[in-house]
Amino acid sequence: MPAGRANGLRVAFAGTPEFAAVALIRLHAAGFHVPLVLTQPDRPAGRGMKLQASPVKQFAVEHHIPVVQPHSLRLDGKFPDDAAAAQAALQAAAPDVLVVAAYGLILPQWVLDLPRLGCMNIHASLLPRWRGAAPIHRAIEAGDAQTGITIMQMDAGLDTGDMLVHERLAIAATDTTASLHDRLATLGGRLMVEVLEMAACGGLHPVLQPAEGVTYAHKIDKSESAVDWRHSAADIARRIRAFDPFPGASTTLGTDTLKLWGAVVDDSVDSTEVNISKRYGQILFANASGVGVQTGEGVLVLTHLQRAGGKRLPASDFLRGCPLKPGMVLGTPAD
Repeated sequence: MPAGRANGLRVAFAGTPEFAAVALIRLHAAGFHVPLVLTQPDRPAGRGMKLQASPVKQFAVEHHIPVVQPHSLRLDGKFPDDAAAAQAALQAAAPDVLVVAAYGLILPQWVLDLPRLGCMNIHASLLPRWRGAAPIHRAIEAGDAQTGITIMQMDAGLDTGDMLVHERLAIAATDTTASLHDRLATLGGRLMVEVLEMAACGGLHPVLQPAEGVTYAHKIDKSESAVDWRHSAADIARRIRAFDPFPGASTTLGTDTLKLWGAVVDDSVDSTEVNISKRYGQILFANASGVGVQTGEGVLVLTHLQRAGGKRLPASDFLRGCPLKPGMVLGTPAD
């Protein structure tokens, strides 16, 4: 018998995207009884903009786990009927603990107080660094050498609760948000199972978050996608990786928008000499190895690009359909 069944914990789950689904799958495989799943309402998606269930809902339905999808959990908010229905469902499920992973709704106090072991969150950073909505993106964008998973006992603050366990994970120089997301999701699922096993035998030892080192990972906005070529090549390269797959870094060439999906810093060029004679965003070369662009500090070689309506392509293939030439200037910002 799996340990999860043996310890008898009733584990309700709240989550929405793939990151959360990985954790739910791991909890289910470990044998925990999941009496209820909360997830966001179905959203329009795809070219046809048809309503699409979240990855968490898809797994729950396939495994006959009851699902509720409130627009809000605030009993005094815009959707009091939704909140009341969710409250009734949670009370009927009588969970010992509510596991939360990238749910997307703020949990009011009544939710935090309902399970006897409270609510435990899988957060994709080493708290207190990168509290908030986009910890994976912001860690890559900032050039952090490592990140990790923190399992946290939730309180009323924004990712301020006591830490139950954490584990570090190195950020590779080639990591995108997509690749780092997948490794963190796997780690989060494993750690959550370990924490629940410890909780079942009273083995948890919560630790206060340090007061020092607090940073906030603000939600990614589409307006951030535009590259400012006045920044350094290293900064822009990190942003390209951080914004893959969403929202995708972009620049302009005349009236056309180009998405930038891969880039490396060209260390072979004397950036000081180039900066004197070239404009920010000016193309220095375009060949099978990539498109070299002058930045505020150094040269950035674009290795994977995409035109509007097209596919992301290696530079060698992209240049066959979009012949970029030395001297052209990409997305020159206003002074």
